[in-house]
This record gives sequence, structure tokens and C-alpha cells, in this order.
Amino acid sequence: MALSPLEIQGRTYAYIFGLVERFISAKMLDQGRAHVFDDQLALEALVRFSNDEIKHQELFRRIETMIGAQMPAGYRQVADPNEVARAVLAASTWSVLALTCHIELFVQTHYTQSIAPHEALCPLFKDVFKFHWKDESRHVVLDELEWKAEHAKCSPAERDRAVDDLIALVAAVDTILQAQSEADADYFIRNVSPSFSVDEAAQIKASVLSAYRWQYIISGVQHPHFGRLLTQMTTPAQMARIQAALAPIINH
Repeated sequence: MALSPLEIQGRTYAYIFGLVERFISAKMLDQGRAHVFDDQLALEALVRFSNDEIKHQELFRRIETMIGAQMPAGYRQVADPNEVARAVLAASTWSVLALTCHIELFVQTHYTQSIAPHEALCPLFKDVFKFHWKDESRHVVLDELEWKAEHAKCSPAERDRAVDDLIALVAAVDTILQAQSEADADYFIRNVSPSFSVDEAAQIKASVLSAYRWQYIISGVQHPHFGRLLTQMTTPAQMARIQAALAPIINH
């Protein structure tokens, strides 16, 4: 059976979500510690949130393994989840919560626009991401509450530094996407037609990168609710910095 670009993209989708859930679960455990001797309902909600994210990681590992068993050898994951988590968690809490909210919101877009209506997708794959979508639709409420609470605690200078952290985190995500899209495109080319011309190979690589940037950055940035939240929690000058940093990604 011929290798489908959809198989590669689906495998990477499971891998990338398993990767981001690693730092999200760790961050929510950190957030829960602040409520240990305070709001017990918030503590319970954040512990459940973290537990869900650990469950998601296992689901994604299993589905990625199942997809991989049907594909030729040579597929490559370019980033280690633990290394990514350590790097992300070194950033300010404000920026990590902003990135997490961004991710939880684009999950909503992906499922409703690209997964649920797609009749050709594997039913198991659709089911996994349906329940992921349901969980994340609850989690994003907590993301927003925690982000707003952190925002209220930060000084103007701390918020300004946090905006720089958020820009750096998005740039780091884009670096991973550039590497993974190139690895996926190379894998596709090797297994489908090594005789693609240089121009054809370049077009394939550009298309995959464009798709991944939309999936993991642009679809969240353009989510109306994320836009409203970010506008509320930044100054016009800070928003201008964010938009300038995003422009090369969006206009690629």
C-alpha cells in the first residue's frame, strides 16, 4: 500500500501533542501547588487537569505506535519531550500559561474544522481526538483563569519580560516545526518517489512547513478568543512586538 501524506501528518500530530502535553501536565501540577493550602476546588481541578494530560500522553504514544507499525522504517521525531518541557518550564509562568491557552484553543479549531468532518480518517484516530477535544474544552477554562490570576500578580516590568518569553517560546515551537516538517517531507520523498526534482522537493517541503505552522501556531493565534485574551493582557506596544515576531511565520 502506498504511503499517504495523511499517515505521516497523523503520526506527527500524535507525536507533537504528546510532546506538548508533557510540559502542560508538569505546569499544571506546579500551578496546583499554589492552591494546596488555599482553594481546594482549584487544587482538585488542576490535579484532574494534570491527570488528563498524562492520560493523553499515553493515548498519543499508543496511536503513534499503531500508525508507525503500518509505515516504512525511517520516520524521525526531531525533539525529545522532556528536553522541550525543561526548556519551556524555564520561561515565566505568564508566558507558559499563554502558550498553553493558545494550544488548548487551537485543539478546538482542529477538531471541529479538520477532524470531525473528515470522513476518510481512521475511526479510532477520530475517537481519540474527539475525547481529547472534549477534555481540552474544559481545560481551556482553567488555563484562562490561571493566566488571568498570574497576570494580576505580575508587575508591568514582569509582564513585559513575559511577552518576550512568549515570543521566544513561539519561536522555539517554530524551530521544532521547521525541523519536523523537513524530516517528514524527506521521509515522504524517500518512500514515494526519490526521483522528485529539486524544485518539486522544495515545494513539498514548503507545503508541509506551511501546514504545520497553521496547525500548531497560526490556528491558535487566529482563534478569536485567544486574540481577545492576549489583547486584554498586553499593551499596544507589546502586541505590536508579538505581531512583528509572528509576521514571518504567518506570511511564509
